[in-house]
Amino acid sequence: MQEEIQVSALQWNLKWCEPGQNRSEAEELMDQHPHADAYILPEMFTTGFTMEARENAEGIDGPTVNWMRKMADQRNALVCGSLIVEVDEKFFNRMVCVLPQGSLHFYDKRHLFSYAGEHKNYTAGQTLSTFVFKGWKIKPLICYDLRFPVWSRNTDETDLILYVANWPEARCRAWNTLLNARAVENLSYVIGVNRVGRDENGIDYRGDTQIIDCEGLVLANLESNEGVVTVSLSATRLRKFRKRYPFLDDRDAFSLKI
Repeated sequence: MQEEIQVSALQWNLKWCEPGQNRSEAEELMDQHPHADAYILPEMFTTGFTMEARENAEGIDGPTVNWMRKMADQRNALVCGSLIVEVDEKFFNRMVCVLPQGSLHFYDKRHLFSYAGEHKNYTAGQTLSTFVFKGWKIKPLICYDLRFPVWSRNTDETDLILYVANWPEARCRAWNTLLNARAVENLSYVIGVNRVGRDENGIDYRGDTQIIDCEGLVLANLESNEGVVTVSLSATRLRKFRKRYPFLDDRDAFSLKI
């Protein structure tokens, strides 16, 4: 496990259904912190949170994933973010995680936001997904998943949980509270990446993209600002805290039925 990894979280005002412009803005933000080990982008970072799945979907080998592969290789870094992906006439809100040299991992959003009709336009994922990067075990999750602690539960010694989101300002208190809770209860680093601005549906987003340690300490928060924040995550701190407070040993034993 690499002792430290530099992780950059990107937050900007997503341009509605303009993939090329959003990719360009993301690239400009990455250039501000060119030596990070990982870059995390928001949910549906190429389009905003649209229910027009068919009109905006790409293939897993489409222009956005190819761009992510290019960024990962050029920067020798992990690049993660969610986008609309079509597979066999089904549409997924899929978080794609691309490692240097092209290795790809993905997670399909399990908890679709029925309040906005997401369940009518997208297919729910059926499995959790973890992957290893530089020895760190990482669990990618998406927005509404944050409200369901059992789904986020640390049963496999996950070191870092990623939540990418389009989480409205009207419910920002829940976003901040739940991110902190997920870090504390799972003894894990947590990164929550949100957007700012107003979308085409008139919904406002405050942002509050943040990086939280395993004790619940907020290491950085972009608040309502467009930009990028980079934090060094320490494996030693994580190991020492878990050794001193072995709360995970007292977890209830149960399994999920999907």
